Order: sequence, then C-alpha cells, then structure tokens
Amino acid sequence: MTMKKIITIGREFGAGGGEIGRRLSETLGIPYYDKDIILRTAIANKKLDPELVRKWDERVPKSFGFAQSLFDFYNRPLDEELWIGQRDAIREMANRESCVIVGRNSDYILGEFDHCLKVFIHADFQWRANRMSGLMEEETPMLQVMADVRQVDRARKRYCEHYTHQVYGDARNFDLTLNTGKLGIDRALELVLAAAEGI
Repeated sequence: MTMKKIITIGREFGAGGGEIGRRLSETLGIPYYDKDIILRTAIANKKLDPELVRKWDERVPKSFGFAQSLFDFYNRPLDEELWIGQRDAIREMANRESCVIVGRNSDYILGEFDHCLKVFIHADFQWRANRMSGLMEEETPMLQVMADVRQVDRARKRYCEHYTHQVYGDARNFDLTLNTGKLGIDRALELVLAAAEGI
C-alpha cells in the first residue's frame, strides 16, 4: 500500500507558492487545494450555511485591484465557527488522500500528521513586487503594486498569529523553506519534489 503524501505550502504574497503548489500537484498526480477549501468547509461542516460562506468569500471585480479579494479574505473577521470548520475540512482531506494544500495555515493545522512535508516559499520584497506587476492584466503603477504586496504581507501575518499563535514564516515551523528570488520557481519546484520523495 502506498503511503499518503501531504504537502502544505505556506508562502509570502508574490513568491510563487501557488504556482509551485499547482505544478507540484500536476507532477505528482494528486489533488491541489487552496481557496476552494472555504466552500468545501461549508459542505464538510453541517453547522455552516454554504450561502453565508459564499457571501463571505465572494470575489471582487478585478477593476478594484489585482489582490482585492485577498485583502478581503485576510481583513474580514473570520468567524470562529468558520475557522473550526475550515480546520476540520483540511484535516479530513489530509486523512482521506494525498494532496497539496496551499495556505490557510495548513502547516499548523496538520502539525501532528505523519507523512506531511511543510514548505514555506518566500522571496525578497522587490522580487515579489516585480513578479506581481508582471502577472497583472492591466498596467498598474509600481507604487500601487508595492503597497498591495505590503498590505497582504501585514494581513497574512496578523491572520497567522491570531489563529496559530506562531510567528508567520518562522523557518522552525517548516521542514523546508525556499527563496524563489534566489532559486527561481523551477528550481524551487525541483527541490520540493526531491524532498517529497522522502515522505
């Protein structure tokens, strides 16, 4: 019987953690979970009303800013019941199947799980801002992009510390931390794949 592989990816905004997670899941042929966990939570936890969760997580038009929905996610108060439902859904997924889970403090939530590789993807601030600027469909002033990156950084830090009581991005909470600004996304992906072989 093949042992399950669970890979969690924490990341700084713009460092490429989501892209690495998607490519990892494709290469390994296992499911990828990120924002859709919110809606899966509503289904997994019968106490939650799926419609309320949808309203809480609804997307904002792109014209309001590239990362506006992320700001809303982190700045909107997270109901304790929703946090518990999300935590339970992540654990249920990890119990059920091999998967890649990006964000949502999944490294903390799955802290006691065997065969779980906890990865953190980070990069220099300017590298992340340049990468996000390059990904935007509409031209956005670099000062605005930099302000957006800083805002998400602050919000993720608050979110992590509030719910986990850990320092956001602390290397001691992860098995592997990678700087995509130095390594590039392709090399970082190779290193995560190599590390995943051992779990």
